[in-house]
Amino acid sequence: MIIVEFVKSNQGWHGFRARGHAGFADPGEDIVCAAVSALTQTAVLGLTEVVGLECQVSVEEKEGSLDCLLPSGLAGQDWQRAQLILEVLHAGLRATEKEYKRYVRVKEVPYREDESSAFRLQEGRRKHEKRPRFGSEAPRREKP
Repeated sequence: MIIVEFVKSNQGWHGFRARGHAGFADPGEDIVCAAVSALTQTAVLGLTEVVGLECQVSVEEKEGSLDCLLPSGLAGQDWQRAQLILEVLHAGLRATEKEYKRYVRVKEVPYREDESSAFRLQEGRRKHEKRPRFGSEAPRREKP
């Protein structure tokens, strides 16, 4: 079973943790796993590539896990954009859970600064680098 935990405070979403394998079908043919993977990976791309955030992201393919936490101290328009992306992810995963209850579980867990800070410092966690925002001019490379 895949379990996705959304980390939430009174202010909103702070990130998510997806763990496990669906077990709906054989590896490479599991549409439930593919759906969860596509949704979660697209959310990470939206946060890092479109919004331009430096999220803490960890991927463990063998264990079937993807963790993503927003940078601490995020505010303003970037916070609102991140909330929209995470809300869309939440809605997509809830719809998947509704259809495939035996294979996916979505839940909310409280945000705790001390636990999230520990997550940020764990070995093997990588930070996605900030990218130019969608619609902004990216520097062009000149051909040699």
